[in-house]
This record gives sequence, C-alpha cells and structure tokens, in this order.
Amino acid sequence: MQNRPTSAYIHIPFCTQICYYCDFSKVFIKNQPVDEYLKALMEEVRHYELPALKTLYIGGGTPSALSAEQLGYLLTNLGNELDFSQLEEFTIEANPGDLTADKIAVLKKSACNRISLGVQTFDNKMLKRIGRSHNESQIYETIDSLKAAGFHNISIDLIYALPGQTMDQVVDNVAKALALDIPHLSLYSLILENHTVFMNRQKRGRLYLPGEDVESEMFDYILSELEKHSFEHYEISNFTKPGFESRHNLMYWDNAEYYGLGAGASGYLNGMRYRNRGPIQHYLKSVREKGHSRLHEEYLTPNEQMEEEMFLGLRKKTGVSIARFEEKFGLSFQDRYGQIVQGLKEEGLLQQEGDRIRMTKKGLFLGDTVAERFILEE
Repeated sequence: MQNRPTSAYIHIPFCTQICYYCDFSKVFIKNQPVDEYLKALMEEVRHYELPALKTLYIGGGTPSALSAEQLGYLLTNLGNELDFSQLEEFTIEANPGDLTADKIAVLKKSACNRISLGVQTFDNKMLKRIGRSHNESQIYETIDSLKAAGFHNISIDLIYALPGQTMDQVVDNVAKALALDIPHLSLYSLILENHTVFMNRQKRGRLYLPGEDVESEMFDYILSELEKHSFEHYEISNFTKPGFESRHNLMYWDNAEYYGLGAGASGYLNGMRYRNRGPIQHYLKSVREKGHSRLHEEYLTPNEQMEEEMFLGLRKKTGVSIARFEEKFGLSFQDRYGQIVQGLKEEGLLQQEGDRIRMTKKGLFLGDTVAERFILEE
C-alpha cells in the first residue's frame, strides 16, 4: 500500500456575511443545519480512517462563524478521532469580528497552533465596499486577544488592487500590517470570479479597478517593503518570517496528496483529484448513505500530473527541482520542457540556478501566464 497523505483540509461552509469577491463554497449561516453538518463531518472523518496527521487546516466559509459550543464540539471530536501525535501545524481561519473571548478560549484548549485572519484591508470604507462585516479596530482587538491567549503563529490575508484603491492606501495597509508584529502575511490581488457581486458589477460597467500598471506598481511596492522588514517572499502571494511558512500550503505547492473533508472540499488521494458535493443537504445525504461525499473524481494522466508539478512548484520561491521531476516521472526534463523553459528565460520570466528553475520577479507578477505555457497538448 502506498504512503497515505499526512495532511487534511476541513471545510466549514458557513458565513455570517457573504463578501462581494468570494466564490468559495459557502452559505449564509442563519437557519442552516450546522449541528447536523458537524456530526456528518465526523462521520466522514471516520470513513477515511486518517493516519497520524502532520498538518490540518480548517477553512471556509468562515470557521469562526460557528458558536463557541459548535467550535468546541468540532475541535473536541477531531481531537478524539484523529492522531495528533505527529502534528506540526493546525490552522484555523477566522474573521476579526467573529473571534469572541469564549471562542478564543475554545481554540486555546484545542491542538490548534496557527490562526489565519481574513483582514483584507484596514480601511473602514473599503471594508464596507467589499462586503466585510468587521472594522479596523476589531482587527487590532482580535490580534491582541490572540497574542494574550498565547497564539503567536498568526497570519493575515490582505487584498490589493481593490475597486477604487489607490497606491497611498496600499502603502497605508502594508504599514499597518507590519505594525501588527506577526510572522506571516498573504497578499492577493483581487481576481474577479464568476457569480460574485463584483463580477456582476463589472459586467454592468460599475466596477472601477486599478489598471495593470498600477497593480504591478502595488505588487513591486509590497515585495520591496516586506523584504525590507525581513519577510521572505516564499510563494507568489505569501510572505514569512524565518520558520513560519505555512506548512499545509507548502504541501499543496509541492503537489502532495491530502484528504479534503466537508461540503465543497477538494482532495487528492491515490492519483485521484476529487471534489465533495457543495449544497449542504446533498452533502449530508451522501455522507449518510456512503460515508463520503465525493462527486467529481478524476484520475490525472501523467501529462496532467507533470503540468500540476510545474505550475504548483513554480509558485514557490524555491521553484521546481529538475532532479526531483525526473525521479518522479522517469522522463528527461530537457526533452519535455527544455524549449519552453528556454523561451521563458529569454522573456525574463524564468531563471535557472543549478538544479532549480524558478520565476523571476517579473515572472511572479505574471504567474498565470507562465503556468499556462507548461500545458502541452496530449
């Protein structure tokens, strides 16, 4: 039997408010069968008989939308069902406005050792404009409370190139993020997704976004400012102080396999990528009947596996190891991708150092364009 994954992702699809840019699998929490959902989640956990985990990540939706009792039920039961003896990192996503003292107390009693906060921006007007329910002062209160409870592995998400956002506002956001004195930051440029409020506005010509030149300037500023403050840019959108890289996310970028649990979650097992049913009632019914809720199951061809290895690996600052690629796929890297790599090097998008191929600064900004070049016709 092949080695089983040592990472799991658990999806909590409930939110107290739906943000204008989000297309994740989520529902407004009011009148939802939350308790029944959490029980079904435990059934699904038991179905997979997970091995000892190294990383566990609870995302959403908004896990902190659960009540303190529900959060306690989830974390206590996970502690009873799973083997945490090898656990290195256990992250929970939260929103600044949701993390009350009683919820932080529940987290403190659990094996959770990392918190990822959806801050997005410090600007109160902008927070309203993007559909967030917290305000700037709640960001500081939450981080102070987490530190007081002994949580120091804290990450925040910020979004730049927001509608109407200026360079000055980005400068202000970065300064405020640095002043928090936390070890990890994720900065994403706004991407318009289908079926979101923002996409609908864009289609009606009512969304004013910064142009690509301004976005590129914002990206350059963020990189140089964070590096000045000893943050390492270790992945396209992620910055860390030494030793605080997100181990769970590195597992994705290393193209490793993992369990995906919960409504709408994705997983990767035995060469098969799968996605669970998204609608809550469909998820509950499937877990009742089969123990799992996999809907789309797709075995990747060797070509698709190589493509994923490249476009996930190139997201990391360390890039892709040619030796590891050849060992994993039993093919000559030069035969497969030599010409593509050469072309991208000539365009200043890729660089090679010894065994490793990685993106240049220009390549990182145009990451998707670079990734697309590695998708070859079957």
